[in-house]
Amino acid sequence: MSMATDAAPLPPTGLRLSLTLALQGAILGAFFAASAAPTPLYRLYQEQWGFSPTTLTLVFASYAFGLLAALLTIGALSDHVGRRPVIFGALALELASMALFFAAADVNHLILARLVQGYASGAATAAIGAGVIDCDRRIGPLVSSITPMVGMAVGALGTATLILYAPAPLHLVYVLLGGLFALQAALIWATPETGPTKPGALGSLVPRVRVPVAARSMLLRVSAPNIALWSVGAFSLSLMPSLVKAATGITSPILGGLLVCALTLPGASAVLLMRPVAPPLGLRICSLLVAGGFLVILAGTHVGSAPVMVGGMLVTGFGFGGAFMNAVRLLVPLATPGERGMLLSAFYVESYLAFSLPALAAGALAHTLGLVVTADLYGAFIILLALTGALVRLP
Repeated sequence: MSMATDAAPLPPTGLRLSLTLALQGAILGAFFAASAAPTPLYRLYQEQWGFSPTTLTLVFASYAFGLLAALLTIGALSDHVGRRPVIFGALALELASMALFFAAADVNHLILARLVQGYASGAATAAIGAGVIDCDRRIGPLVSSITPMVGMAVGALGTATLILYAPAPLHLVYVLLGGLFALQAALIWATPETGPTKPGALGSLVPRVRVPVAARSMLLRVSAPNIALWSVGAFSLSLMPSLVKAATGITSPILGGLLVCALTLPGASAVLLMRPVAPPLGLRICSLLVAGGFLVILAGTHVGSAPVMVGGMLVTGFGFGGAFMNAVRLLVPLATPGERGMLLSAFYVESYLAFSLPALAAGALAHTLGLVVTADLYGAFIILLALTGALVRLP
């Protein structure tokens, strides 16, 4: 295999670099906005179709299962055919999922829409995560860390606002998002290709998870805090609105959106504020914040105080964003350009398993033990992992 075959194209420079980063970041943010958009709608879906908390977590987790399927099959495809074709295909699938959400008539349709959306998001996450780093190894991890959190906040709060002030809340959000994805699908071809092209595209579709040898030790070391923070995200986006309602009696439709913002906006702030801190120290600090913040959330649950719960979510959110960014900063430099998609795919497989399986377990426990006891057990799991992350030895 020649060196020319494996070499990535020269990254764009100047204005083209800025535009490429901006568009890929906007696409990534839009995918995560769409992923969080159903959160404030879950209560409306439950009222309309009468499904249980266990079914709710299945709807939520179906997104992660679709995403995992994409990572296992086409997660490394952009290392072979380039970033643009994979991003375009992901946008086309996301458009299809918006149509499925719009036409959903029961919970089974909702699960199907989330599965398709998850597959599209998995394809986009690996390709864009590698693409922004192709453009700039310094700014790329920042873009891939901050835009998902801002996107989730915009998606959740925007949907909650539509519930309060716009007609057809179960449909309008998907029309607006569909229009955005169609525009982005057209614009992606105006950007230069930044990824490598090399043989083996069909072989890369065989489901497998491989981590470059140089990154294996580090992935193991960052796994505990990574699992903790994604488990926090899963609980926040699925059962947290119901927990606040059970603990405080608050039923406002804006609640779901505000809770997502309380997690993700401090997370985005952490990405900016923690940049000067060395990644090993930053990961330790933010792991402690995840543990301490969730402990405050549990305290607020037991005293029935929404402000205490939101305060705990703010602290947890800061740790969430900072821990994720520093895990990426520790991992990505250990891969070559031709391995970045593969490494990020493996990293996100771990992340989205943590985003789905604990939430499903929590939904099943909530049915028998109640939300408050389930939150206590779930919190103990998160706190233990986060503290492990704070104590693990990092270079």
